Amino acid sequence: MNLDSLLKQAKKVQEQMNKITEELATKEVEASSGGAMVIVRANGKNEITKITLDQEVFSLGDKQMLEDLLLAAVNEALNRAKDLSAEAFKKVSGGLNIPGLQL
Repeated sequence: MNLDSLLKQAKKVQEQMNKITEELATKEVEASSGGAMVIVRANGKNEITKITLDQEVFSLGDKQMLEDLLLAAVNEALNRAKDLSAEAFKKVSGGLNIPGLQL
């Protein structure tokens, strides 16, 4: 494989990665905690896009519980977003674990 061919292939991979990054920004995952009293949505770029709190969570009057529910739902949403991103980039890498390839 010559250098020109290698550079063309690298450019193609970069274009695919850019396309996947754009697509991930539009895809969302959801996680909940406390029997869906807290629902968190995140996009494929690992950004929290929405947090929904059931009115019941406020009537309980337990600040620590609300904080724990939020933390659990946010962490799960971010884990799901990370998995979504990893799966998308696996297509470009051919399943190889290439450091720095994933978001």
